[in-house]
Amino acid sequence: MFKRPLLTTILERLCEPRRFIQVLAGPRQVGKTTLAEQAMAELAVPCHYASADDAATGSAIWLEQQWDIGRIRARQNGGALLVLDEIQKVQRWSEVVKRLWEEDGRTGTDLKILLLGSSQLLLAQGLTESLAGRFEVMPVRHWSFTEMSTAFGFSLEQFLFFGGYPGAAPLIDDRQRWGRYIIDALIESTIARDILMMTRVDKPALLRRLFKLGCDYSGQMLSYQKMVGQLQDVGNTTTLAHYLDLLEGAGMVAGLQKYAGQSVRSRASSPKLQVLNTALLSAQSPFDLATAMEQRDWWGRLVESAIGAHIMNGLVGTDMEIFYWREGSLEVDFVMRRGEMVTAIEVKSSRTKETLPGMDAFARAFNPQRKLLVGGQGIPVGEFLSEPVARWL
Repeated sequence: MFKRPLLTTILERLCEPRRFIQVLAGPRQVGKTTLAEQAMAELAVPCHYASADDAATGSAIWLEQQWDIGRIRARQNGGALLVLDEIQKVQRWSEVVKRLWEEDGRTGTDLKILLLGSSQLLLAQGLTESLAGRFEVMPVRHWSFTEMSTAFGFSLEQFLFFGGYPGAAPLIDDRQRWGRYIIDALIESTIARDILMMTRVDKPALLRRLFKLGCDYSGQMLSYQKMVGQLQDVGNTTTLAHYLDLLEGAGMVAGLQKYAGQSVRSRASSPKLQVLNTALLSAQSPFDLATAMEQRDWWGRLVESAIGAHIMNGLVGTDMEIFYWREGSLEVDFVMRRGEMVTAIEVKSSRTKETLPGMDAFARAFNPQRKLLVGGQGIPVGEFLSEPVARWL
């Protein structure tokens, strides 16, 4: 069985003597449960796993019952591991976990805790409100090109089109079945169970249309006012910005802000829409892989979306930031920043030689340390996707 590098980090933290609640946070179907199962199989202590994915079990009493099972295992064996999946679906979960965790500290119960959650936004709220100083988060990202290639033999073109969902990989030879899996098991489940069921959304239909718009316009800048027009809804721009945050927290679609050298100014800009996994874009298209590769403009947008998704997934849990830049008709596709270090990235999906007026203008205005071309005569797309994002900063 393929084991992600993150497994080593999980095992190391769970084996440390210090007391911290370990948290795996990431979108649906990126392997959080599999990582937990692999960790339980390799640890030399009794383990208990339970999931709150069924809404009927999502109560504080359920959580206390599972915790008591973990305590029994720990007291009988001198230590144990309790794994709780979809923890954000338990009512007041962070308050209950804090109370139980502190009780174990007072009684000296050696019960290690691993929490899993598929809504990073909701998890973050609970962690910062109740569990400050008691937890460590390990982000679980969408699978990279290297991981999909190693585990499933994906070619570059397959990764660009089918994206990084391991559960869907065995279905790619049947385009229709693969597409239905992405739409029904991933898109619909994420929206219905991780967003609408878990947080207040006054206009569910608007959120769904916004997600579709994010996929249709991935790689393009779109003002909130234009979004309102495209969505044919009277909803205000504040609502759209909030819904876009919810979609990003669920690992689906994000809105990149404009680089201005000053974060206050950038937050006021029109966002550049960006899918976080290209499967979300491809599954809703009318194309199979062979046909998609013949659609020059569409394929170019897919390549740029894959580069953007790779960068955004690589930034999770780090101090790096990503933006876009545009002034008039001049544009730079992506701008990465860590402290004072700035890297500007232009994406080209063909070998056609073209000038880069946007890059020249950006360089004059901000003097970035690196100016990269990905694709065309620059860094090969496969090489860029195979390397950790931090390499380019």
